Amino acid sequence: MTAHAPGTLTFGGLEPEDSYLEKARIVVIPVPYDRTATYQKGTADGPRAILEASTHMELYDDELHVEPYTIGIHTAPPVSGNDDPPETMVEKVREATARYLAMGKMPVVLGGEHSVSVGPIRAYLEVFPKMSVVHLDAHGDLRDSFEGSKYNHACIMRRVAEAGIPTLQVGIRSMSAEEAEYIRARRLMVIPAWEFMKRPETALEAVDRLTDEIYLTIDVDYFDPGILPGTGTPEPGGPGWYETLDFIRELCRRNILVGFDVNELRPIAGDKSSDFLAAKLVYKVIAYRFFAEGRRQG
Repeated sequence: MTAHAPGTLTFGGLEPEDSYLEKARIVVIPVPYDRTATYQKGTADGPRAILEASTHMELYDDELHVEPYTIGIHTAPPVSGNDDPPETMVEKVREATARYLAMGKMPVVLGGEHSVSVGPIRAYLEVFPKMSVVHLDAHGDLRDSFEGSKYNHACIMRRVAEAGIPTLQVGIRSMSAEEAEYIRARRLMVIPAWEFMKRPETALEAVDRLTDEIYLTIDVDYFDPGILPGTGTPEPGGPGWYETLDFIRELCRRNILVGFDVNELRPIAGDKSSDFLAAKLVYKVIAYRFFAEGRRQG
């Protein structure tokens, strides 16, 4: 059986019997990449910080009364790095994701900057051609290009939308005039942070207009920096922890969550709160995907 080398950092600090590749339903793929980051570098350190924080989590979920790790969570070796141009990184991540999908696993990508999400989304689309993408973020990420690259972290959702994939963006509170015009022209579904926080049901009503199969991509700057300051591009006025979990839990009940990623954690020296929130978020999404009462099967 494929086991980790002694001393390898694994999600949740899991022992070999719970993290063998052959047994695992989940494969965590770290992507330590922030080459196109435009404000604060450091998100390349995010995947390792999430893994380290996860080793300090309680593995019992006191909301669902289950131990989600029992489905098996394997931690793969890191993919790519800042020596790669963004196009190369995207292809490497796509290939790694596709490889684990072909094994019947659910790959979960940990960035790094948000540009890494293009890779897994392309791989998942090959397996789930009718899937939609739900995007939690503070920023629109709909620029056609930024600083000379179409694979900049500010362009990820433009690449998704132009591929014809149905999308829903939640928590948005920062965008350019170009992005606002693109949203109007394409009639994209965007739920601003203020609207989501005032009436969360608006986002769930929008989910009902998507296809059954959902890929969830999360940029942690979606959260208010008061609870998650450790990110490269913080924006005030974001949603909190519980309303976000309520939304994800209900999303997993109404639709089939085929995969997800979490990105843009920028660790802060001496403050592990952001790292721990990101790790806990990954674990909660896994819990809702496999154990939420009344969820759709898939």
